[in-house]
Parts: sequence; structure tokens; C-alpha cells
Amino acid sequence: MTKPVMVRGARLYGEGDPVDVLIADGVISRIAAEIEPPAGVELIAAEGQVLLPGFVDLHTHLREPGREDTETVATGSAAAALGGYTAVFAMANTDPVADNAVIVEHVRRAGEAVGLVDVHPVGAVTVGLAGEKLAELGTMAESAAGVRMFSDDGHCVHDPLIMRRALEYSRALGAVIAQHAEEPRLTVGAQAHEGEQAARLGLSGWPASAEESIVARDCILAGHAGSRLHICHVSTEGTVDVLRWAKARGTQVSAEVTPHHLLLTDERLRTYDPVNKVNPPLRTSADATKVAEALAEGVIDCVATDHAPHAVQDKDCEWSAARPGMLGLQTALSIVVSTMVRTGLLGWRDVARVMSERPAEIGRLADQGRPLAEGEPANLALVDPERSWTVRGAELASIAGNTPYEGMELPGVVTATLLRGRITAHSGRISQPGGGD
Repeated sequence: MTKPVMVRGARLYGEGDPVDVLIADGVISRIAAEIEPPAGVELIAAEGQVLLPGFVDLHTHLREPGREDTETVATGSAAAALGGYTAVFAMANTDPVADNAVIVEHVRRAGEAVGLVDVHPVGAVTVGLAGEKLAELGTMAESAAGVRMFSDDGHCVHDPLIMRRALEYSRALGAVIAQHAEEPRLTVGAQAHEGEQAARLGLSGWPASAEESIVARDCILAGHAGSRLHICHVSTEGTVDVLRWAKARGTQVSAEVTPHHLLLTDERLRTYDPVNKVNPPLRTSADATKVAEALAEGVIDCVATDHAPHAVQDKDCEWSAARPGMLGLQTALSIVVSTMVRTGLLGWRDVARVMSERPAEIGRLADQGRPLAEGEPANLALVDPERSWTVRGAELASIAGNTPYEGMELPGVVTATLLRGRITAHSGRISQPGGGD
């Protein structure tokens, strides 16, 4: 049985006066202005910090099986817990691909064995991510892993007939298809956002229309099928317009934006540092502004990290040979604070919505993203909004160190994470009544 925990002096959603939160048997048992701590309780001194529901990431690459030299379920789970996450969805582009019940069950069991976050495997839409034949969606959904999200992320399901069939099958399964929106015939050889910076640097362009055309097509297909569609890593102003149009029509479409598409732009490419290479590419400052506004408005539903660890040899090389992707789990909250909270676009209750509540709804997680109320599961993140920290890739929990924020001082520190009442990450002191540490 998990020890009881008490968070003393926290501000729920950053609102109102500080309260004590007592946690026992995995749930929030009592919330009051002042609670006498019971014997044996672990005390976390919040001192006015912000208490939020634990974060849920719909888009994480844990690399296991196959690339354990860059990340494992254990190291990725540790990074997630340190970032305030209590659940992550592990993408299917492993080696072998998670396109069958055996692989998704392996990932689920590995996550349970580590026990730091709930790891939900994402099943591939097509066999081997090849885009030619539907994978065993029903078998994965009915397996012990209980897959409810399918994606070929890293590759677009570009064939409209395959995508239509996937959407139809997913409706019967109560699942969602998460699309990496990229028309491949428009991005052959693409190295950067098609625009002024790419032209100046001599890099072949990745046009915004490659994303927007697939999003428009799939919204139409999902509307006709009556199915749920989720758009991964939205990066352009035009995609925001398409999403707004589709939602107005009643299409069951949701969307995510990454922290790096909120903060970073293609201006970063001037150094040719491959740490800034990502797919979809960093866009313009105008695009970054529009996706931030869309997140605040609710046109974009949530923040997802697209945490993508890579080995040194895959990033510390010439730009054209570098793999796209960057770390995100431990820095996500700080980037949201920087781009959304400190700019006034979001309050802390909104942060709970975009980093916990909506992702849990999209991923059909009944016990995550729950309200901070008595009787609810104690999946929690405690945040000190006044503290800042300096990012050092070598000090992050991931095996890889490919962070674009190296050396940056970022606002907002996750000081504790609890999964069903068990402390999975903390910074600072946890004590017991009577002075025991």
C-alpha cells in the first residue's frame, strides 16, 4: 500500500488561497485550509506553488524496442515524470514497428514494470508504416494493451483509400487516428520550411501546403466516416484555418501543437545546427503566433511534446544527413509558461486543459486529467511558477541530449509529480511529521 502523502499549502490551478491536500490509497481524500497530518504521512511543502492534474502527452517517442541506445521506456518514463507527466502515448515507429499485438503488449508491460508514468502504446495504422496495408487494428485494440490511438507518425498515411478505411475501422473500435500530415510528393528532399530563410541558406523547402492539404483531405474523410481524427504537430497558419473550418462543420477533429512550434522559428536555422531540424520544420514567427493563438482559442486542443531522442551521430553531422526531432518531455511545461502563461494567452486552469484534460479526453483515459477534487485519482503535478532553471542536455533524464534549449534559462519548475498518490519525481525536501526526512 502506498504511503499517504500531504501537499501542504498548494494553490489549486493557481487560484485562491493555499490549501492542504491529503492523498491516501491513490486518491485525493481531503482538501482543506489546514489539515493535521496523520502518522506516517509524507509531507511536500508547496508554499503557494501551483497544483495541477498530472500532464498527459499524446505524442512521445520512447524508441523501445529497437533503439535503446537513444531512449528506453525506463529513461523516457523518468524524463516524463520529471516533466510533470503521469501518462504518455508511445508512438509506433519502433524497430520492429508496433503494428501488432505482441509489440504493443511489450511496450505496455515495460511501462508497467517501470511504474513512473502510465505508458499507452500507439499502434501503427499500416503494416511496417509502409502505407500500403492496414495493420491489425482490431487485434491491437482487443489486446491487453487496449490500444485506442493509431498513427504512422514519422510517415503520412498518404493514400486516401487506406486513410478512409482506417477511419472507418477506428470508429467501430472507439479509437482515434492520429495523422502526421505531410503530402510526401511535396516534400521530396525537403530540409527546411519553404520560405525566405530556406532560400537564403540554400536548403530545399518544405511547403506549408504539404501539411494543410492533408489536413483538409482527412477532415473531409473523417466527416463523411463519422470518425475521430487527430492532427499531430500543427505548424502552420493555414492548418489552423482548416481546423477552424472543419470544427465549425461538426467534424470530430482534434489537434496538437508542440512546444517547439510555439517558441522556435526558422530564424534558428541560420547556424545550420541540426539540433533545430524537426519534422514538420520550424516555421515563421507569424505561424508561431497563429498556432499559439489557436491553442488559446481551443482550435488547437492540446500541447504534445513529440519527444524525439536521437543518438549523437544522428544529430551531430551535416544538416542534410541529420535525423529530425528534439527532446521535449522535461522542457514542455516551461515552454508553455514562457509562450502562453507569461504572455497572458493562458491561465493556469487553461494549462490544465491543454496539457492534461483535453489530451486525456482525446486518448480516452478515464483516470487521467481529472478535476482536483476529493475522491479523484491523485495524478498530480506541482509547479513552482517563480523558479527558473537552465537547460543542460547532459543533465536530462533521457539517454539522448538533443535539446534545442541548451543553455536557455526557462521559467517554471515541476517540483513534484504523483502517480495515483505515489511520488514519482520531486525536487526539494519531502519530510515526515516530527522532523524525519
